Amino acid sequence: MAEQSESPVESIMEKISEKIHHHESSSSDPESDSDKKPDPSESMKAKIWRLFGREKPVHHVLGGGKPADVFLWRNKKVSAGVLGFVTAIWVLFELIEYHLLTLVCHILILSVALLFLWSNAHTFINKSPPCIPEVHLPEKLVLQVASALCVEINSVFSVLRCVAAGKDLKKFLMVIAGLWVLSIVGTWCHFLTLFYICFVLLHTVPVLYEKYEDKVDPLAEKAMFEIKKQYAVFDAKVLSKIQVASLKAKRV
Repeated sequence: MAEQSESPVESIMEKISEKIHHHESSSSDPESDSDKKPDPSESMKAKIWRLFGREKPVHHVLGGGKPADVFLWRNKKVSAGVLGFVTAIWVLFELIEYHLLTLVCHILILSVALLFLWSNAHTFINKSPPCIPEVHLPEKLVLQVASALCVEINSVFSVLRCVAAGKDLKKFLMVIAGLWVLSIVGTWCHFLTLFYICFVLLHTVPVLYEKYEDKVDPLAEKAMFEIKKQYAVFDAKVLSKIQVASLKAKRV
């Protein structure tokens, strides 16, 4: 009987001691849990959707170096100078309707005439003759530019060949839509105006996007989701039927 009366007491004491140990361990766990929990800001940054699925900053996407610095206005004087020079060229050719060959000839005539007069009149005006530098294009730079252009042109030819072969219907529709849009834009303005518009966009859109990317990316994500949704519907109703019909025709 004594053993039976002591066993409930011992069991109660063991339960109390277990609760005390559990309370102490639970009170000490939050610190360790807080150490193990990841920073919510870091997890949010990792989950942020970026435009075109990019994982690198805008400066790196634009190629880095001086061209990216110009487009992102890292040096405002240089960027403003480049934009002003291109604007002046556009005004000369489009608004004033100056011709390229005429402009080049007039600049060369003025430069050669000034240098010739200065070279022959330096003894009368007591000044040193002009130092005319030797201008030549570096062979390495020309080869690099030619190689880059060759790679880009070959990639365009490869895409056109793939589209013309009928292997990718999606790419075919994208190329047709792009060429159709370009043909419409070509009826609105000349090639130089189109080039100037693209140049101005390169000088404004990237820097504005870099400044407001946290606001633009969520909107772009919603737009891309809606575009993919509509494309899925179009694929299910139209493209899949076209592919099935083409397969049946090949079998026949």
